[in-house]
Amino acid sequence: MPTPPETTAPDTMHCYRHADRETLLSCSNCERPICTACMTTAAVGVRCPECARGGSSAAAAGVRRLGARAGSDTVFATTALVALNLVFYLAQVAQAGSLQDASLSSLVGDGAVFGPAIADGEWWRLVTGGFLHASIIHIGFNMYLLWILGGALERYAGAGRFLAIYFAAVLWGSVGALLLSPNSPTIGASGGVFGLMAALYLLERQRGVALLGGSIGMLLLLNLGITFVLPGISIGGHIGGIVGGAAAGFVLSGYGRGHMAYGRIGAQGWTAVGALIAGAFIVGILIA
Repeated sequence: MPTPPETTAPDTMHCYRHADRETLLSCSNCERPICTACMTTAAVGVRCPECARGGSSAAAAGVRRLGARAGSDTVFATTALVALNLVFYLAQVAQAGSLQDASLSSLVGDGAVFGPAIADGEWWRLVTGGFLHASIIHIGFNMYLLWILGGALERYAGAGRFLAIYFAAVLWGSVGALLLSPNSPTIGASGGVFGLMAALYLLERQRGVALLGGSIGMLLLLNLGITFVLPGISIGGHIGGIVGGAAAGFVLSGYGRGHMAYGRIGAQGWTAVGALIAGAFIVGILIA
């Protein structure tokens, strides 16, 4: 007698408007989980209140207002990252005695992404290089983009997913810098910033949600163009950041099958994200 196929019970979600209510329903437009009290029946499935009232643009506004996880506009993780970068820069300035040329600081010598030093066991440089900057223009530009892009992603997807994407991008950005310029010290948060742009672009392509009010694609292309035109910019760091951010976003969206912000990740998903981050350390150390 044939054995009936195994079935897996669907993951239980919670209504984004009523966190205490379990539901197996989600909006057919934005895919946020909704309970029966919140749903509106439409010709193409059920819709959340925002999508039912005003379409995808209203849904995006609702996401920005309510937040995906905490139900607020607070961006603690983004704020902490910006503050940490600024603290490092002030320490560099104090050591270098120059506001404009902070690369003279010994922190850069001890923490920049540098192949020979990493080969000698200083693996932490893969992370610390992303928190050091060469000048006030360098940190100002990176922190502006981190605040805008990181804030948008954190509000929409939550702090945990935002941090996973950011650090995957920073680490793979370091790997990219080692691949193309292993003997040149590399610093800056731009690998993480490019990873955020890549993840946001992936989110737009998957779900049609423009968190910045317009497509992130042109911003990504413009910055890529600057990367290849201006001297002194780490091409490997930027491309590696894009790869890391896009890969993390792809994993968090259920390998393209789900939603980066609202899909249930589960133990397997977080394990895959951890493997992506650990893999950056392993590859970086091996190629240094």
